[in-house]
Amino acid sequence: MNTQFIQQIRRAVSHLNPNEIRDTATRRVHVLLDAAASSTYARMEDFLLPAQVSHEKRMTAIQTLTRACDASGTGQRFQLVFHERGLLTPEGWTPDLDAFAFDPTRPERLVENVLEHRNELGLPLARYFPPFRYAVARRTIQTIARENALFSLMTALPNVLPNAGQLPWAVGEFASDTAVLTVNQIRMAFLLAAASDRPVGYREQRTEIGSLVAGAWGWRAAARQLTSKIPFGGGLIPKAAIAYAGTYAVGLSLERLYRIGYGLTREERHEAYEAALGRGREVASQLLARIRRTPGEG
Repeated sequence: MNTQFIQQIRRAVSHLNPNEIRDTATRRVHVLLDAAASSTYARMEDFLLPAQVSHEKRMTAIQTLTRACDASGTGQRFQLVFHERGLLTPEGWTPDLDAFAFDPTRPERLVENVLEHRNELGLPLARYFPPFRYAVARRTIQTIARENALFSLMTALPNVLPNAGQLPWAVGEFASDTAVLTVNQIRMAFLLAAASDRPVGYREQRTEIGSLVAGAWGWRAAARQLTSKIPFGGGLIPKAAIAYAGTYAVGLSLERLYRIGYGLTREERHEAYEAALGRGREVASQLLARIRRTPGEG
């Protein structure tokens, strides 16, 4: 691995602050539970904290939950209320803003609705509650993979430069696409660790970061075999699809590492990559069409 590439990685990494991600994840969110019967309260709590959660983690997480029947006189301030479906929204709360319905027959809908309307609370909720953890990890992997596909497209198109509105994570001038894509994967590692209630930071995740930097050369070589500026996007779609699939496979491996302690095997990574490649082509085609419809670009 040459010195120039390492310098490019270091320059790009200097714009990435894991402390911001850690601070977001450790934000305390207090949730009020509202139900008509103790059995429904129990179903809410069992959904948010399933049986596989350790006793220690459960005791920590349960402190963020308060039943409405026990809230009087506590003086606690709540950021969200999860209420039984069919009950009126508690007074002072707004549906799909800070109040969300829990349906015992489709409990996963609660997670989907919260993340759709209050995505900024995803990381702190994921730290405590496994259903949010799985959903936040899935969204994070898809988002970062899509961002890398978009960056790959935009840097290959003549007269199209990424800007802060389109790629909020791409800052400064970079000599290498691979450096930027790799650093965005490092950012994904921070986010997935934070969502999994794992330590976040360069020192804390030095092993994963080292693997990401080393692994960048593999798909860099594959992407270099493609012509990046063929008219009408002939070589753009495969290049962006590789960026998407490579990032997606990395994300799946990191998610498993933080969830159970080990990542995907080489064979599993290959299978995940091949499976994501087709989706990557679809995403790249959609993004390219959107870029070319944007006035003043292309």
